[in-house]
Amino acid sequence: MDLLASLRAQIKPYRDRFPSHARLPRTGRRREDILAEIAAVHEAESPTWREGYASGAVYHGGAEHIEFLNRVYALHSQSNPLHPDLWPSTARFEAEIVAMTARMLGADAAGGTVCGTVTSGGTESLLLAMKTYRDWARETKGITAPEAVVPVSAHAAFDKAAQYFGIRLIRTPLDEGFRADVRAMRAAITPNTVMIAGSAPGYPHGIIDPIPELAALAAEHGIGCHVDACLGGFVLPWAERLGYPVPPFDFRLEGVTSVSADTHKYGYGAKGTSVILYRSRTLLHHQYFTAADWPGGLYFSPTIAGSRPGALSAAAWAAMLAMGEEGYLDATRRILEAADRLKQGIRRIPGLRILGEPLWVIAIASDDLNIYQVMEEMGGRGWRLNGLHRPPAFHIAVTLRHTRPGVVDRFLADLRAAAEHVRANPSRQTGMAPIYGMAASAPPELVRQVLTSFIDLLYEV
Repeated sequence: MDLLASLRAQIKPYRDRFPSHARLPRTGRRREDILAEIAAVHEAESPTWREGYASGAVYHGGAEHIEFLNRVYALHSQSNPLHPDLWPSTARFEAEIVAMTARMLGADAAGGTVCGTVTSGGTESLLLAMKTYRDWARETKGITAPEAVVPVSAHAAFDKAAQYFGIRLIRTPLDEGFRADVRAMRAAITPNTVMIAGSAPGYPHGIIDPIPELAALAAEHGIGCHVDACLGGFVLPWAERLGYPVPPFDFRLEGVTSVSADTHKYGYGAKGTSVILYRSRTLLHHQYFTAADWPGGLYFSPTIAGSRPGALSAAAWAAMLAMGEEGYLDATRRILEAADRLKQGIRRIPGLRILGEPLWVIAIASDDLNIYQVMEEMGGRGWRLNGLHRPPAFHIAVTLRHTRPGVVDRFLADLRAAAEHVRANPSRQTGMAPIYGMAASAPPELVRQVLTSFIDLLYEV
């Protein structure tokens, strides 16, 4: 189909630049040659994010910080948390990551009972939260047809968890400010509801849901309330201290029973770590897996994976200690100041508007321009931004890469030029713009077929 041909065209130029390896070589290649090829691949990919042209993706990116994390990783490249007898250091790193994150997110106000684990990322944290509430409700309430209520802006990982774990997911609408509609969520709760969730902030629009109201609603019904702070967990506590309008969203609220926060985003660890926290060990124990009668011996795993790369936990631990409170405060101040400048500039560009009142994840829409073509024009200028649906928009998640001199001005100049070009050429649709447009209006089943085929393309050699 034409859409797949277009998607293949997005991949082919890069693939054609490097030799293909579709089978094992008869004899092993020289390590120096392999390193040279990897270096060439790295060089081809680096400039976009290093120069601040990417939304999110790399959240710190400083050369010294990367080198520091690489050194930590190298020292622990063989460690595996599945074997704490061999690598007790990894267990220590993960315990301290959890403790530091918990205190940052209001654990002291909860009486010191907050506990949790390190996971492979925000998706696994949300998967585990959903699985935990399913099992908790089955054991304590006898619920065998579990349901979860989340706003439509909640991360797609909730859908993934619902599919994996046999949970009925009920999506509820947003209010005019792109926040979860509490009344709609209240109406969606049934005797089978095991949890509700809100985001701080949500991935699409960067808006913080009304977490105090959601926490109270969950407490009223005796169900779980998960806060997805994967994006904001390492920003909002510091933004609040800097005087920005941040509503309570963590364990200071009695109804909040779990929170996820990504150490590999604004915690500035290497990719592949997140933290899932619970108000009590009673909840946490429903996350664990243990096997007492396996012929292979005693087996236990706190998260979905068995073997895990302990080096990633070491890198997350090292990043947190290297940053410290002052480092996170300074990073947050710089990010929010850059975001304020971006928002001011975007609002001065005719035809563009910002969805809601975000802090640093800024969604841009238009009532009279093809916003996906604007995004495509930005792509032609080197920017890698994130397309959104319902309503059509794209966003930029501001990171430390965007606080570098000239990046904000460059983005605004390119955005103004892109909008003007689309206004002057309203019928022009190129690149990914028609694909995003199709996905916004086509039946979901057709979109799923296209996405499935696209995943297949990624594995073509």
